[in-house]
Amino acid sequence: MPDALGWRRKFGVMAPSTNTIVQPDFDDMRPIGVTNHYSRIFTPNVKTLSNESFRAGVDTIGSNVMDAIRSVMTCEPDYLIMGISALSFFGGAKGAETFSKRIVEETGLKITTGSQATSAAIEAIGGIKRIAVLTPYWPVMNAEVKRYFGDVGLTVVRDTALQCKSWTGIAEVTTAECRKVIRALDGDDVDAIIQVGTNLSMVRLAAAAELWLGKPVIAINTATYWHALRTNGIKDRKAGFGRLLEEF
Repeated sequence: MPDALGWRRKFGVMAPSTNTIVQPDFDDMRPIGVTNHYSRIFTPNVKTLSNESFRAGVDTIGSNVMDAIRSVMTCEPDYLIMGISALSFFGGAKGAETFSKRIVEETGLKITTGSQATSAAIEAIGGIKRIAVLTPYWPVMNAEVKRYFGDVGLTVVRDTALQCKSWTGIAEVTTAECRKVIRALDGDDVDAIIQVGTNLSMVRLAAAAELWLGKPVIAINTATYWHALRTNGIKDRKAGFGRLLEEF
């Protein structure tokens, strides 16, 4: 018998324990008959992030991922979603594939990751070759993001790393701050603006920015959840979160 509430799909979602944005974002985009079941990846809330400590922090998160996955597997989900994007960009396209393959082999379930979901979203929209990238990260991580996009055939024309000082500080970045960066990143030489970093609140701002920029603005939480839905054959459209969920 199917689950009483998740009769279409039960999604197991892994996110850092410091992340307060991805859960409400995914729940806001959730269609009826789909349920999201969160497993927290233990993440010490480093208060003095830098290039060095950011990379070390991501390594710590990576070492705790499998524990979170094993925990969520006890609810017998149908599919997995990685609610942290940084891990899926390390090592470029090859690293992303290796990361996903490890989880599939461990669980027997397919998974959506942020890097692969974003490139799938870009392909679905079409006509995107040159992009600008906004992240809450530090330059060391932005270099990995640019490497991944380069591997999948995209040119990163400009990028901004907000250099947030703590993991929870990412969720404290305001809409006004993000809007200012989006305007600075935009130009006739970019086809789309991509936001990476699941603890940065951007799903509604990205949808609004598409209207006044006249080009795709893709928030990673939107791309990730869209990809999970479409991969599972769920075609529901959802207004208010941009072209991805409204048209594709």
